[in-house]
Amino acid sequence: MKKKILTALGFAATVPAMLQAASNRPNIIYIMTDQQAAQAVGYAGNDDVKTPNIDRLAEHGVRFNNAYCAFPLSGPSRSAMFTGYTPGRAGLRINGTELPDSLKENTLGSIMEDGGYETAYAGKWHVNTNPLPAPHAFGFEKLHGFGDEGLAESVVEFLQRDHEKPFFVVASFNNPHNICQYARYQNLPDGSINELPLDSCPNLPANFAVAPYDADVLATEKKLSYRLYPTQNFTADDWRRYRGAYYKLIEKVDGEIGKIVDEIDRQNLWDNTVIIFTSDHGDGMGAHQWNQKSALYEECANIPLVVCAPGGKNAGKELPQLVNNGIDLMPTICDWAGVEVPGYRTGKSLRKVVESGKPETAHHDYVVTEALFDQTAGTQGWMLRTPDFKYVLYEVGKNREQLYDMRNDRGEMRNLAIEAKYRGELERHRELLRQWMEANPLDNRKAPVSHIPVQ
Repeated sequence: MKKKILTALGFAATVPAMLQAASNRPNIIYIMTDQQAAQAVGYAGNDDVKTPNIDRLAEHGVRFNNAYCAFPLSGPSRSAMFTGYTPGRAGLRINGTELPDSLKENTLGSIMEDGGYETAYAGKWHVNTNPLPAPHAFGFEKLHGFGDEGLAESVVEFLQRDHEKPFFVVASFNNPHNICQYARYQNLPDGSINELPLDSCPNLPANFAVAPYDADVLATEKKLSYRLYPTQNFTADDWRRYRGAYYKLIEKVDGEIGKIVDEIDRQNLWDNTVIIFTSDHGDGMGAHQWNQKSALYEECANIPLVVCAPGGKNAGKELPQLVNNGIDLMPTICDWAGVEVPGYRTGKSLRKVVESGKPETAHHDYVVTEALFDQTAGTQGWMLRTPDFKYVLYEVGKNREQLYDMRNDRGEMRNLAIEAKYRGELERHRELLRQWMEANPLDNRKAPVSHIPVQ
């Protein structure tokens, strides 16, 4: 498969021209954790978790506070990142789903490889299988399989190679995903985190209580699977230990990320490399007494995102633009690489935003996160985030609609959907979601617009 280099580079779409352009194109390093919420990093002002290495990336890059995952579940979220399609449109809303044949040779790795980049992947893939299924798959050389031990070292060894072409390497860590196991066992099977002393654990979050007028279907989903949500009888102390374990897992993976950042420092790759840090989704963290993911709470859907431009342009800036880290990844990386994004994609490149460093630089007017509780009752949900508000819709149940003021109530404790004075905003957000559903039909079938109230 042959891709065209963007004509804006001033080079013809030929192999010699690609090699000529390679010297002017940046390397790209993509670092990803699994199940890390936007609030669970030191640079966000969280004093309960120490992330000095992720914070180093933030010092060199632009931080996006309003970045959301495409889907608060690993497989669907990652499918968006590496195909550029929303999970519903691609039919990839359940972990382990096989990629459609039309996308297998049209992933981000393949596009970058065909565009003249040396491509490599280390760690958790989970678009369909946990590791990459072969030594070379989906356009990537496989550096390391599933699991964090040795992952950073494999990436460092790759960075130390002699590279004749610009490179695109992914470092995909599994943790803090092991918090899922902690919830089930109150420790981890490998003994890495045992029961923590209570006085060393963080306090409960301000939004620990389940809010009035929250969607009752979430309580139903929780009751249907003790294996996924074994927290129904948690005491306040249990939740504090859960949060403590979660932060310890984040600190552990931060140490691994530090090995890669040290090598970036050693080679001074900051000058000619785009470095992106993010996570595939968050975790409930005990907010609203929720563990795991799948729900559309901020803790589950809002993820950390740092983009370091070559030369440290606008380093340390904090920007408010709305980002979907699933569908926006492909166009962002392709933009910096000078590679054309093929076919129908709705994401937008962040390059212009990062290089301008200005809050007013246009990006999305709104972003949408999809959800599906596939292992329990199969409830579907959608979240639509605008600059000032967040609208949440679940397809069934009491209080299935929520509207939250994101300027004053990021903890989602006051559901404005029940208040007459916010009727105009509620209807505006309903209409935006209706338009999005029509433009992004589920599995290429008719969009479920009938789920949106019209009264």
